[in-house]
Amino acid sequence: MENVSNVDKLESIKSLQSTISKLENALSQMTQKGANTTLVKKRLKAIYIGLAILENVWNQKPHHYTQEYLAEARNVLTGLFPSIENSYAKSKAGSPQKTLLERRMKALELAVQAIDDLSNE
Repeated sequence: MENVSNVDKLESIKSLQSTISKLENALSQMTQKGANTTLVKKRLKAIYIGLAILENVWNQKPHHYTQEYLAEARNVLTGLFPSIENSYAKSKAGSPQKTLLERRMKALELAVQAIDDLSNE
């Protein structure tokens, strides 16, 4: 985690904040429609934890998550990779969508790595 550039740190934090915003909007819409929100809530919680851990590692912000929460978040975050990679493969080269997905994958990879590093301390 030491060799992450400041640009990558900033982009990763912004990417996770953007993902949280998207998930919160989806949750709100699904709740209004009476749809099952279990998966969205689980993903939202995992992204919140991933963001908190990155901010803990890079900005020394405290977090209050147990090893159990970290392990669960790690599983959810790694479970997001196949669908993101699939969308990435379908997106056009040089498109804003491709850039967004690249940043999201990088942010999730760094969050998983940070969780792994904390779990191994």
